Order: sequence, then C-alpha cells, then structure tokens
Amino acid sequence: MDDGDRRALDLVKELVHRLLSTSPPSSTANSHQSTTLNPNPIIPSDQQYHQALRYAIRILSSRMTPSIAADESAMVESIKRRLATQGKSSDALTFADVYTKFSLKTGQGSVRNKWAVLYLLKTVSEDRKIQKHQSTSVAPNGFLSSALSGGLPELVGSESNRNFGLRNDCSKVLNNVQGYTDNSKDSRGLVGKLGKMEKGYSDGSLSDDFQSLNCVGDNSRVLRGKGEVGKGWSGGVLMVSKDPENLRDMAYKEFVNLSKEENEVSEDVLVRDVLYACQGIDGKYVKYDKNEDGYVLPDWMKVPRATRSVVRKLCELGWLFRKVKGYISDSMNQFPAQDVGTVGQAFCAALQDELSEYYKLLAVLEGQAMNPIPLGSESACSGSYMSLRRLSVWFAEPIVKMRLMAVLVDNCKSLKGGAMAGAIHMHAQHGDPLVNDFMKRLLRRVCSPLFEMVRRWVLEGELEDIFAEFFIVSQPVKDESLWREGYRLHAAMLPAFISQSLAKQILRTGKSINFLRVCCDDRGWADAATEAATAVGTTTTRGSLGYGETDALESLVTEAAKRIDKHLLELMHKRYKFKEHCLAIKRYLLLGQGDFVQYLMDIVGPELSEPANTISSFKLATLLESAITSSNAQYDGCDIRARLRVKMMPHKTGDRGWDVFSLEYDAGVPLNTIFTESVMTRYIRVFNFLWKLRRVEHALTGTWKTMKPNCITSHFFSKLPQAVKLQLILTSRKCQVLWDEMNHFVSNLQYYIMFEVLEVSWSNLVKEMELSKDLDDLLAAHEKYLFSILEKSLLGERSQELNKTLFVLFDLILRFRSLADRLYEGINELQSRTSETSTNSRDKVKSRGKSNDKTSEPGSWLGEGRKALTQRAGEFLKNMGNDMDVIGKDYTSIFEGFISQLPVQQHIDLKFLMFRLNFTEFYSQIQPITRGKLF
Repeated sequence: MDDGDRRALDLVKELVHRLLSTSPPSSTANSHQSTTLNPNPIIPSDQQYHQALRYAIRILSSRMTPSIAADESAMVESIKRRLATQGKSSDALTFADVYTKFSLKTGQGSVRNKWAVLYLLKTVSEDRKIQKHQSTSVAPNGFLSSALSGGLPELVGSESNRNFGLRNDCSKVLNNVQGYTDNSKDSRGLVGKLGKMEKGYSDGSLSDDFQSLNCVGDNSRVLRGKGEVGKGWSGGVLMVSKDPENLRDMAYKEFVNLSKEENEVSEDVLVRDVLYACQGIDGKYVKYDKNEDGYVLPDWMKVPRATRSVVRKLCELGWLFRKVKGYISDSMNQFPAQDVGTVGQAFCAALQDELSEYYKLLAVLEGQAMNPIPLGSESACSGSYMSLRRLSVWFAEPIVKMRLMAVLVDNCKSLKGGAMAGAIHMHAQHGDPLVNDFMKRLLRRVCSPLFEMVRRWVLEGELEDIFAEFFIVSQPVKDESLWREGYRLHAAMLPAFISQSLAKQILRTGKSINFLRVCCDDRGWADAATEAATAVGTTTTRGSLGYGETDALESLVTEAAKRIDKHLLELMHKRYKFKEHCLAIKRYLLLGQGDFVQYLMDIVGPELSEPANTISSFKLATLLESAITSSNAQYDGCDIRARLRVKMMPHKTGDRGWDVFSLEYDAGVPLNTIFTESVMTRYIRVFNFLWKLRRVEHALTGTWKTMKPNCITSHFFSKLPQAVKLQLILTSRKCQVLWDEMNHFVSNLQYYIMFEVLEVSWSNLVKEMELSKDLDDLLAAHEKYLFSILEKSLLGERSQELNKTLFVLFDLILRFRSLADRLYEGINELQSRTSETSTNSRDKVKSRGKSNDKTSEPGSWLGEGRKALTQRAGEFLKNMGNDMDVIGKDYTSIFEGFISQLPVQQHIDLKFLMFRLNFTEFYSQIQPITRGKLF
C-alpha cells in the first residue's frame, strides 16, 4: 500500500474514531465543549469500531447518492429552519455566521463539495436525535446506530472465529498507524485514494493489513474482470467491469443480489403471504393480529417502511374478506332461525357468489406469481412476475367491492326481510358505475324472495312469511273482522324502493282476494288475476318480477287491483245487495218508513208503558211482525224482513219499556264487514234518539186529541160558576200555549232530522257508492254517512252538552203530557158530575157508593155536593195552572239555553236548525235565563 492509500485509510479511521468517541446525543454542546465538559467520553469497543470503519469504507467507495438535489443554499436554509423550530435561535445565528466564513473560503485547502459536508452534518444530527427515542444492543452513538440500522446493511459475518480474526487484524493495523494529523492536502485527495483502493481490490495489490480489514463478511461481493471473485473475498464494494459487452448484465445481477441482501424477506415471499392473507389464511410472515385487528408483518423483520405500508394496504382486502366470510358462516349456521330468513339467506348466497369470483381472481394471481419476469438476455436471472405493485393494481376493483360488502354486512347484521333489502338499496344510490352495477346485481339476488312474496300476495292472495320478513303481516281474526283487522302494513319491513301508496295498493289487492275466498266463497278472482298479468305482459309464474322492475310491479299491482276490486264490488252489489240493506236500515232503524213506525208505536205503546222488567221480548217480537205485515214493509223481501229483530237494552230499576226498547238489523256475512258490531251500536244510538223524538211527537199528538173535544163543550162551560169558568179558561189557555211551543220545537226538530240529516246524508251515500272503486272506498263512504248522521243529530262527541239539554227538553214534554192528561181527565169528571143532578135518588145513592171508592183518588170530587164541587174544581184548576206555569218556566229556560248553544256548534247544518226554530226572532228578544240551577 503506497503512502496515498495509507493516508486515505488513516483519514477515514480518524473520522470514524472521532465520531464514535463523541458524547451521547443528549448533549447539546459542540465537540470542543464536549471534550472539555465531558472528561470521560465514550470509548467504543473494537468490534463496534471495526464495524463502523468497514461501513464507512463501503459507503465512500460505493456509487450511492442522496435522494435529494444538491442545492447548497436550500440545505443551509433547512438547517437554520430546523434549529429555529427547536427553539435554538442563537445556535441558528451561530451556524449562519460559521457558514458564511466556510462558504467564503476558496482556493487551495478549501472544500469544493460544501453541500455534501452540510448534508453529512445534518444526517448525523438527525440520527442522534432518533437515537434518543430508541434503545439498541449497541453503544448509544448516532453514527454507529446509523451504520447498523440505516443505509447499507451490516457486513459483519456470523461466524465468531471470523470476528475474532477481524479484531486481531484490525488491532495490528491500528497499532502501525501513529501520529496522523489532519491537513487540507490529504482531505483533497481522499476521494482519489478511495478510488485507488477500489482498484486495489481488483488488482490484489493491497497490503495484507488492509485486506484483512475488509475481509470480515461474506454477504457482499466484488466483481473482478468479467465476474471473477477473489479467494476469500466477500466485501461490500461493487466493482463493475469496463467491458461493454457484459456491463449491463453484471450490474443487474449485482443489483438483484444486493436487493436480496438488503431485505431479510424477498418480495416473492411477501407476495405469496399477501395472497394467503387475502384468503383469510396466515402466511409465513404476514399473520392476523387480534390487537391490531388486521394482517401485519412482525416488528422484528427488517423490511423497508414503504414495503411494510404497501403490505398493510394490500392486506386490508384480507381483513374485509374475513369480515364478509365470517358473516356468511354465522348466518348459515343460524339458518333457519328467525334472525336470518329467506332474504338474509339470499343475501348470503349473493355474497358467496361474489366471493367465488374473488377466488377465481386470486387463483389467476397465484398463477401469475409463479411466472418469471421476461428479460431480453438469457444470461440474466429474474424474479417473480407478480410484485406488490402489480398486486395493488389488480386489487383496485376487488377492494372496492369488498369494502361495499363489508359495509353492507355491518349494516345488515340486525336486519332482516324488507328492512334488509331497504338498507342495501340505500347504498345502491351511487354515482360510480362500478358500484351501481355491483349493487344492482346484488339486490336482484337479495330481493328475489321479497318480490316472490309480492307476486303471490297480489295474484294468489297467499302470504307465506314464516320468518316475518314481509311488509304485510296477518293475524287470526273472525271472518267479520278479516278486512279491517286481518292484515296490516308493517312499516319497519317496507323497503325504500316500494312507496307507501304502492304498499297500500298491494295490501288491498291481497285483502280483496282473501275476502272473496274466505267471506264470499268466490273463485272469480283467479280469472281476474290472470287477466291482469296478461294485460301488463307478465306471467303468473315464479321469478316474473325482480329488483329494478318497479314500473312493471306497479303496473301489475294497479291492473290486478282494478280487476279484482271491480269483481268484488259487483259481488257486493248484485249477490249480497249492499245498497238494499243500507236502505232497509234507513227505513227501519232510522225510522224512515213512516207508516211502519206509526203503527209500531201505536201497538207497542201500552206494552212499553209497563216496567221494563215485566216486558216480554217474545211478545214485542210478535207485535213487530204485526207492524210489518200491517204496513208497506210487507212488500220488502223475506231476506230483509227476517233480519229485523227486537232488542231489549240493559235496564235499571225504574226504567220503563220506552227506555229499553230497540230494533236491530242482522247484516250477516259478508255484509258484517261493513255493518260491524261497533257500526250497529252507533245505529242503535241513532234509533234510540229518533225513537225518543217520535215518542215525544206521539205524546203531543195524543195531547192534542185530548184537548180538542173538551174545548168545544160550550153547554158544560155555560153551566159553570163564574170563578170556576175563569180559572178553567186560564188553565186551558196556558196548556194550549205551552203545547204550541212544544209542538213547534218538536215538529221543526223532526223535520230537520228526517230531511236535512237523513235524506241529505243518504243522497250523498248513494253518490259515493256509485263512485267507489274498491271495498275501502265503500267502507269510507258508509263511515262518512254514519258520521254525518251522528254529528248532525247532536250525537257526536262535540255535541254532548247540547244532547243532554235536548233530552231534558224531551223529559219536560213528557211531563207536560202527563199533566195535560190529568187536567182534561179532571175536566171530564167535572162535566160528568154536573150532568148527574137530574138523575133519581137511587142513582145518586149508587153514584155515591161508587164515588166513595174514588174519594181517595186525587182530584175526585164526584161524591161531594154542588158547593163542595165548585170549591174542589177551583182548587184543582188552580193547582194545575201552577204546575203548568212551573213546566212552562222550566221549558222556556232550558229551550233558550238550547237555542243559545246552536250558533257555537261547528257543523253548519245546526245553525240552520236554529234559524228554523227562531225564524221570527221571538226567542232572541227574551233575556236569556241561566240554566245552572236546573242541572
């Protein structure tokens, strides 16, 4: 070794020695202060020194270059900015001053590549900072740690005897080096000397000491000439022959070898492990970590950070696959449990089909991983065709699909049936064509069971929903409640792609089929369903409907509903005569058949005057049949007459027959779907109100019949004393006036009820029945008809107070009827007593004997003399007049209260009732009297 090589080597040794002998990285002082403040600097061991020296020689003799551009000013600014951000502003100013002097020094003895020196200082500083946060098995020195863990790999051999020889040889070389001093001349020639050292490697002219320094490892290679390797040499310096014929091939071979040496695991192995991980299988190095919840490389592996990041990103596909596969396995293990259902099973089958395509892709990739890279030269060796970057390209589309499937799995874990289909449908609303097509393909499989349920329900009326997945649910009910309560919508299971209106139409169509089958015992709906399917161009077979065919579904449902509902309405009107039964209820329960009602009231009146607990319902039924046969009701059909029956309401102590008598109408199946028990109860309420009104009118008519003959008994009137005559005139007038008021009220109220309420409501019902398109429309029309009658008849919820007032008025009128009967009964007795004065004594005695039996009766004075008769007649008429005044005052007070409440009623027809009752404004001129004390 010549002097130049020796000096270059000594210069490198001195540099390594100084770097290894500095204070720990935690010190912020410069090297001079470290020497003075730290008298015991760290002295590296021989093994550390030899490793660092060999590493430095390898770096200096290689063709390695930094990955950044050689910009001296940018490097200076980077160092100053780094110091400033660390809060070392003074150090930044000091560095700027030192750099200014350093940059101004030019010429002989100056450093030409100043940028390289700055870059070296910055790198060493960064290594020392990193060393603060790391603990290694070697000395805590920034340069040594960088040499052992960063840049080029370690070149220390694994054999202990070789390390032992290295220490002996290096010690002998270091002992021969004495008194070296750093000078600028040796610094300028360092790069050239290292080039000679590289040449010396190939020529074999280096001294034994220098060769022993570099022969410490067998992982690197030196190429001599055309690729020969010297005996025992395995250094880290790459020598490429100048022969242009094999320069490229040899360089590539050395690049491949060095790449393998730099990484403990080859890329082929990582590719294989990644493919395993994407199938949910642990590889040799890439394994599933529960703590990390993903596939990762172990921390002890020396893999570049970029490679580790790429592997982790690629293994995301395996993590997603694991989630999707786990969901499929769990669902299939639970089937046929309630939590899965047919829609969930279809979802799992669709996911499994997508995973099958995914398996095919992985098989293709594994096949490509076994193919070598095609090269132009036969002498060049190549690795696997499949690399991590190529896998990234291949996995671009599968990872998008797998992410979608994983999201769907997470969202559908607790869902089933229509709710699951709706949740998946929401993810199909995407602008990416790839995602949109994938979701549509998935939804066709998932929604297949749901659309089959819709088809069977709409065309066959069958509801096979074992797992409660359909948006229509059924419950066991009686036949009369089948339409109203047998089926209903389950909003939670209604998917978003089926609108609420379409769902209601689907519900009604299936209900119509079941109503025809169960309640009407009809099979005509099958032909209507077949015609509907033919009209829209579909079939009645399985699989004729699917996802994405919402328009076809809506057309089929609309057509089927139209035809089946039409058939049902024809059946209700023609076979079951719905309109005729409604008219019969109006005529009998709503008292629209006048002659029947009048005759019935006449023949049952005496019977109903008895206490309620003594009345026989069988006798009343006989009287009802007599009333039917004696009126125009006899011309109604036998089916209608047989449905009309007597019903006795629950009675209390003291109730009369008038209070508990009622009529009922048995509609029967299927009409009881419309005339339900609650509907008939409301009809009975209306009947009781109308029956009470008719009873009051009948009472006033009877009073008029009693009053009229007595008013023309002028012969009897002329024989009365003047005082009794005057009292009789006053009392009769009071009775006549009060009767007129009551008759005016009852007549107008009855006219209002019979014509403005019942007839108008019936006319509206007939119009709406003609416009009805389905049974729901028919039900709504009838419900509106009955509701209108209740509201206008003061029987609604908003007219309770007014209804109570009205019934108080009815009771007063009935009290007036009793009082009037007593009055004219007494007048008749007085008339008969007066005419007996001309009879014989025997008749008088006989008459006295009879009168003695009647003296205990109130108002009887036949056994008295003429004077006593006149006195008792005056007292009787006076008392009756007083009672008439009391009833008149009560009636006037309550009636005025009734009139005052009519304007505030919400229904406009009740305001017309007020106008009819007070069209002369007679009651408006009277000061209203409070009714509080009357209640």
